[in-house]
Amino acid sequence: QVQLVESGGGLVQAGGSLRLSCAASGSRFEINRMGWYRQALGKQRELVALVASGESINYADSVKGRFTISRDNAKNTVDLQMDSLKPEDTAVYYCNVYIPDSFPYMYWGQGTQVTVSS
Repeated sequence: QVQLVESGGGLVQAGGSLRLSCAASGSRFEINRMGWYRQALGKQRELVALVASGESINYADSVKGRFTISRDNAKNTVDLQMDSLKPEDTAVYYCNVYIPDSFPYMYWGQGTQVTVSS
């Protein structure tokens, strides 16, 4: 059973920084994609950033230039460095992994709250 353990998050003022970390364990197969999604109150969950095993990286337009995703394939960890935070970044952030050879092939972390005050 794949487990995702998230850490980081919290309360920060606008313009500040936070770092989220996620560690995946229990997978018998290679993890193809690791990433972060977020869900603000009353809104749908949306992609923030993801990195594939081949190091291909995608960012949501709203976070480009402010957030940096990084992955350690040997440790199965993925971090999200969030700089220049804005109040609109406030949301619950979820770690996500995609393991195409596994069933189920998609796993989610429990979520961590990020609150940015103005």
